[in-house]
Amino acid sequence: MARRTIESAYGDLDRGDYNWACFKAQQAAEFAVKALLYGIGSPAYGHSIAKLVMIVKSIGVQVSDEILEYAKTLDKYYVPTRYPNAWAEGMPYEYYTKLDATNAIKYSECIISWVEDVWRYLKRGGS
Repeated sequence: MARRTIESAYGDLDRGDYNWACFKAQQAAEFAVKALLYGIGSPAYGHSIAKLVMIVKSIGVQVSDEILEYAKTLDKYYVPTRYPNAWAEGMPYEYYTKLDATNAIKYSECIISWVEDVWRYLKRGGS
């Protein structure tokens, strides 16, 4: 689901739908971290990628400062990218740029790759 959603974010980026690209990048990373947690039998509730990553860290998995920083940045795209009343005035699409979307997708790709690396590590028995 994470890979499919990030591909959809690329389509939004190409169309100039930057707010939706940012939101979908957030969703893709959230899906990936939740999949990891479900895979190890840990509950995965909420939408904060940073909080979910900290749950992963609490079970002894290495989490770099970069991954946590990317997660916190993506968390900021969960609500205001979609809801017109999240901003004092204007619509969400007026607030997001190509750079925002490009960075959001990059951060999401990094988190997805990290999740895949962790999963491979765990499948090998953590060695």
